[in-house]
Amino acid sequence: MIKVTLGEIAKLVEGELVGDRETLITGISGIKEAKKGDITFLANPKYESLLEETQASAIITSKLSVASSKPLIKTENPSFAFAKVVAMFVPEAIYHPKGQSAQAFISPKAKIGKNVAVGPFAIIEDNAVVGDDTIVYGGCYIGYDTRIGKKCIIYPNVSIRERIEIGSRVIIHCGTVIGSDGFGFAKVRGVQEKIPQIGTVVVEDDVEIGANVTIDRARFDKTLIGKGTKIDNLVQIAHNVIIGENCLIVAQAGISGSTTIGKNVILAGQAGLVGHITVGDGAIAAAQAGVTKSIPPHTMVSGYPARKHDVARRVNACVQNLPQLYKHIKELEQKIEKLEKMLKGKNE
Repeated sequence: MIKVTLGEIAKLVEGELVGDRETLITGISGIKEAKKGDITFLANPKYESLLEETQASAIITSKLSVASSKPLIKTENPSFAFAKVVAMFVPEAIYHPKGQSAQAFISPKAKIGKNVAVGPFAIIEDNAVVGDDTIVYGGCYIGYDTRIGKKCIIYPNVSIRERIEIGSRVIIHCGTVIGSDGFGFAKVRGVQEKIPQIGTVVVEDDVEIGANVTIDRARFDKTLIGKGTKIDNLVQIAHNVIIGENCLIVAQAGISGSTTIGKNVILAGQAGLVGHITVGDGAIAAAQAGVTKSIPPHTMVSGYPARKHDVARRVNACVQNLPQLYKHIKELEQKIEKLEKMLKGKNE
């Protein structure tokens, strides 16, 4: 059993310790499930009532957290700090393939760096470049003239088509397709004729792409995923989309062609964006937002069509009151009808 003092944990996460630094921690757990000896964390203020209810021996919180009778470690980012503690108790034990499988096909014209691992049935085409210490799992396809940087992890059944550029330390999860054709057609004499998509996709350094994501190649230039951006599962990114640095694109979001997204933008789950618009730096599109117009920087929008969040909340509140309003109008109509009958009787 691992035993660590609270003081040692506070030093690890660079947090402010409130409580006995000699408190022994023997495990980790969620705040509801925690027992004596565990350390847990609280990142969302709406759960602060659990500070006194939890059985945990200590809690990692934000610097703004309320006081508690339990020992606290106050940090800038409780979730990230807790992740460091988890690594102490549960060391990462992911097995990655090593070496190059005899069952893989690697073109003699491909350039493979040092310590590259390639799993069974992976295909690496002519003139592809794979950087040092990159791991390509089994069943992956890397097209000709595609370049992949150093220390990347390409999980099983990822397809990276021809002439694609992937930076260093990029993680791509199972089933993702990068460089599929953009959805471009022109109607000619009643028939949808395909418009060739001859551009590329550029994925910059330190990007993580979830499972079953599709990123289409540009029609002419490039589709760009900026440095440090994180993309959740089941996201669709269309041709010529530009995504800035350090964005978060959450599951099932869809971005239509030629849309430009700034830095530090958050697109929440199932947000949908039309094409040819601009999303400013630091903007947020809430879950299921239907974005039909450009969003200014540092603005939060929600609803469909997406509006500024405070406006959307008022609109939604009105919509929720429609049944009561309808009933009230019917009652007023009945009263007016009675009054009209009374007035008609007097006039007669």
